[in-house]
Amino acid sequence: MTKKMAIIATKGTLDMAYPPFILGSTAAALGYDVQIFFTFYGLQLLKKDLSDVKISPLANPAMPMPVPMPVFVQMLPGMESMATMMMKDKLKKKGVASLEELRSMCLEADVKFVACQMTVDLFEFDKSDFIEGIEFGGAATFMEFAGETDICLFV
Repeated sequence: MTKKMAIIATKGTLDMAYPPFILGSTAAALGYDVQIFFTFYGLQLLKKDLSDVKISPLANPAMPMPVPMPVFVQMLPGMESMATMMMKDKLKKKGVASLEELRSMCLEADVKFVACQMTVDLFEFDKSDFIEGIEFGGAATFMEFAGETDICLFV
């Protein structure tokens, strides 16, 4: 019997985008039947263009910085873009796959992506904003799968 894994992705920042894709692609490679439910800000990860996915140094105390920065400096215009650029550069230098690559790996491994229809409606997204190969459904759609899983994660 195939093991199943369900993941709920609720955040759309760069640092929170990696876990669902890494865990999903790894579980699929291990033979799990995997489904990721993208809701609220996690929907950003299903958009065709991921260039808007950023990281914020503000209120992110675990973010390693070369020099500790006071909060008022973290709020300055351009700091989010700088932190995002630094993180993407570090990921690339360390050989970590990009979000686009990880997302493609998941799709190629038959990880099922479910976009929360309520959130799509709430934020007035158009289905054409999203990548091909995803399903749109509500919480009940996801719960049907999640209720039968061996592992269910909220990231």
